[in-house]
Amino acid sequence: MAFLDIDGVVKRYDGHTALAGVSMQVQQGCIHGLLGPNGAGKSTLIRIINRIIAADEGTVRLQDQAMTDDDITRIGYLPEERGLYKKMRVGDHIVYLARLKGMSKADATSAMRWWLQRFDLTQWEHKKVEALSKGMQQKVQFIGTVIHRPPLLIFDEPFSGFDPVNAEQLKSEILSLRDQGSTILFSTHNMESVEAICEQITLINHASVVLQGSVADIKQRHKKNVIAVDTPDAIAPADQMFTLLPPAGHSRQFIQLHAGVTTRDAITWLNEHCRLNGFTEVLPSMNEIFIETVQSQQTTDQHE
Repeated sequence: MAFLDIDGVVKRYDGHTALAGVSMQVQQGCIHGLLGPNGAGKSTLIRIINRIIAADEGTVRLQDQAMTDDDITRIGYLPEERGLYKKMRVGDHIVYLARLKGMSKADATSAMRWWLQRFDLTQWEHKKVEALSKGMQQKVQFIGTVIHRPPLLIFDEPFSGFDPVNAEQLKSEILSLRDQGSTILFSTHNMESVEAICEQITLINHASVVLQGSVADIKQRHKKNVIAVDTPDAIAPADQMFTLLPPAGHSRQFIQLHAGVTTRDAITWLNEHCRLNGFTEVLPSMNEIFIETVQSQQTTDQHE
């Protein structure tokens, strides 16, 4: 049973179809990447899950129950377009957001101070939000998103605007929340962060799901049978076995196996023709898979 089950969701706007029967399942305790180019339908789907707008067709179920407005307290949502009340004091703002999600004032205040200490923001509790840097403001909004410990977290471009040090801290916090049992839907264009933290992904393009599954399985399905070979020798051409790929380095060279040739076959041949120190299967990056999948669908749509 999926923790979040989206089945056949359709949303139309004045002749434009934003979602055309999208289905996806997010497993409990998983970080699930929601990917897609601009205009693909990701934001519309997130708004439907958050009950900001309603689907025209299809269902959204949370823990095997149809979602209602009461489920909003069980969701923490960090939108891409950040927004804080700049004239409020930091501590008051976080407590306000926590109370909107059903926390008592005492519990919210205690949790707020715990999170401020964790993010090294304690000295800013009584300062106005407008006095904080952009990065610190984003930390405050992150705290407001997670403070009530919801079982479902939705992060839309959470690393946007963060420097590498603070992005690493935020990544660590997201992984920690996952390890504590939170289920996380993670929407981003940053494929490096997808590789770093996501276990499953769903890729939406032109309002439809075009790719989904585990990151590891998707990489295997899209591999090009390329092997990185470590050898101090120049690799001789082997027309029946593989093609040499540029660039050719002095110790690390790349070969692409021909159809029907196994890795074992190629390594056996290489062992006979050069000093082989090691080899590694080269898997495509999520960025390469993203671009290839989207461009392939665009080509198909043009032909149709």
